[in-house]
Amino acid sequence: MRGTRCLILGGAGFIGSHLTDALLRAGHQVRVFDRPNVDTRNLVHSLSSIELYRGDIANEAELGEALAGCEVLVHLVSTTLPQSSNDNPVYDAESNVVGSLKLLSIAKDAGVRKIVFASSGGTVYGNPTILPVPEDHPTDPICAYGISKLAIEKYLRLFHHLHGIEYTVLRISNPFGERQNPASGQGAVTTFLWKLLNEEEITIWGDGSVARDYFHISDLTSAFLKAIERNVESRIFNIGSGHSVSLTELLARIQAVTGRVVNVRFLPGRKLDVPVNCLDIERARRQLAWWPQLSLAEGLSRTWDWLLENRQTR
Repeated sequence: MRGTRCLILGGAGFIGSHLTDALLRAGHQVRVFDRPNVDTRNLVHSLSSIELYRGDIANEAELGEALAGCEVLVHLVSTTLPQSSNDNPVYDAESNVVGSLKLLSIAKDAGVRKIVFASSGGTVYGNPTILPVPEDHPTDPICAYGISKLAIEKYLRLFHHLHGIEYTVLRISNPFGERQNPASGQGAVTTFLWKLLNEEEITIWGDGSVARDYFHISDLTSAFLKAIERNVESRIFNIGSGHSVSLTELLARIQAVTGRVVNVRFLPGRKLDVPVNCLDIERARRQLAWWPQLSLAEGLSRTWDWLLENRQTR
């Protein structure tokens, strides 16, 4: 797989830009497809080494041009967030499920060999009955975002069955780190650190007991790299830290790392929030030889330092 031409859909974003850098370091050829008006500051160190395509993900001709000659497609794009997807499930399905189905057809016609898809380990399982949650846990999402992710997983399996396209699904927990946009509405860690840096109030939905599986972007990047380069027995992998941390504990750890006191406002809990989510990552450990390398404390420290250095540009 070395020297493979890869197209990263959403490659200028938080996850995509880190993956772009990692693929280049590993000797691969990288093509990035993102929105016409997307900010490319995350790609500042790699722009001269990649092919950058700007276009509309709904434009089949533009996607076809970007996919021409690519062997691997990495699909990172979603038009919705978990907290907003239930507001308009029809839009969520039309833009994500139907849009991804069109993408798969274009990829097939372009001769793509393998697709790596960023799914959601935090939403596809719904309320866990087993912790940590294994990949064979029942999938009963309680938000439209999770339903769409699960549907795309099923279409990937169908295209493998019908057309022989290899695929790997990464069910990702809660990555955080450098380059994550604190104003995006995703990522409690980066959002909390940003608000603390700017002396703003931090909002917590519920009593602070909601627990999530947080891990640093460098570990997610290494998981993607192994999923791209390896063909293994399984096609679906949980990717996270393997441990859950409550929001209350997360705030305590943030205070310990930054030396600052947080100002918190508690609001009523939300129906879309699963009380606890923690992923079983043993399958990835066995088959991909992957496991997280960075502790939560070190990840928090790296992200805090980056926010301090980039305070004026975010």
